[in-house]
Amino acid sequence: MARTLVGKVSSLWRYPVKSMLGEQLDAVAVTPTGLLGDRAYALWDRQTQRIASAKNPHKWAKLLEFQATFVEYPQPQATIPPVSFALPDGDRATSDDRNIDLILSQLLGREVELLTAVPETPSLDQYWPDLEGAANRDTVTQLFMPAGTFFDSCPIHAITTATLARLQQLYPDGHFEPARFRPNILIEPIAADTTFVENDWVGSQMTIGNEVRLSIDTACPRCVVTTVAQSDLPTDLNILRTTARHNNSIAGIRASVLQPGSIRCGDLIWLEQ
Repeated sequence: MARTLVGKVSSLWRYPVKSMLGEQLDAVAVTPTGLLGDRAYALWDRQTQRIASAKNPHKWAKLLEFQATFVEYPQPQATIPPVSFALPDGDRATSDDRNIDLILSQLLGREVELLTAVPETPSLDQYWPDLEGAANRDTVTQLFMPAGTFFDSCPIHAITTATLARLQQLYPDGHFEPARFRPNILIEPIAADTTFVENDWVGSQMTIGNEVRLSIDTACPRCVVTTVAQSDLPTDLNILRTTARHNNSIAGIRASVLQPGSIRCGDLIWLEQ
């Protein structure tokens, strides 16, 4: 296969608790199942018996007002460490607090349980906003997650700065910060063009640094989470509408791990096609 230098790692992100804000990293271990510690925890909605996800913002938009970070750096083959929560009311809590379920439930207005063990058949509710041309409009569907994980689909998500820049050109009033798209890996391409460059990478293999190899399995279709307010970013349905109109709702790629190892910001990225 031809090997081509396509870019470098611009930034790395891990989300210890599903649908909460996460932590930006200088370096991270990549395991056979994704970034070490990514989506290690999730909240269980006791009423619906489903995983809480901002994919249904009518119930769970407030999850993006929480930030979760590990109290110590996760280590391979070790028990996953507790997480520290920065709460919407300005307080803090940790996952090993005896009343953590009560704290989270009161802030979210729903009875939840913090999980590290994945239910037998995990699923979540996904809201589809009313966008012209979409197969589902203004409705909620059930999304079944891969067995044994809290991921929506593939364990690693990446997006390029070129894609974000292109979307910004198409909708100048929008805020296309990486945080809206929740990538694990933000890639800065070698080429300066502002195009949806990673669309053409699907089906290829990617080498990052000296160790890690990924299979680029699919393009990444975007959902309503990209439109939900978080930190200083406002609610904006036009973020998703722009992606839908100009790139078939695609922004980024989804990948699985062929060879684990470590990656860090600045690592070169090679593509084999």
